[in-house]
Amino acid sequence: MKFGMGAALVVGALTGCAATQIRAGAEQVVVSRQPAPKSCKYLGTIIGEQGGALTGRFTSNKALAAGAVNDLKNKAADMGANYVVLEDSRAGQTISGDKDGITGEQTDVTHMGNGYVCPPEEIGLL
Repeated sequence: MKFGMGAALVVGALTGCAATQIRAGAEQVVVSRQPAPKSCKYLGTIIGEQGGALTGRFTSNKALAAGAVNDLKNKAADMGANYVVLEDSRAGQTISGDKDGITGEQTDVTHMGNGYVCPPEEIGLL
């Protein structure tokens, strides 16, 4: 069954409005701009994101930001990290234009960080 662009917009409007939900266990992940304590072990880079050109236009800026953080925490928990050093955050815009002019709106948020596994007491979890 094929759906046209109109159906995709309706689905985007209905599903794109909410922030990505944080999963069980991921709420314990600490996100900070502070360097990881020396006793932590680096696990890898993590990118959390919310939105896009299609669904982002139907999502509030607050939900885009919260969803990107939740996605970052979910991915960190998946890799076994409990601490993320936030390295970069970006908000993207989708620009469109017609005979009446050019408009733009925030449609996505992306956070990039480095994931670590740290002793819980060193990052304030105990």
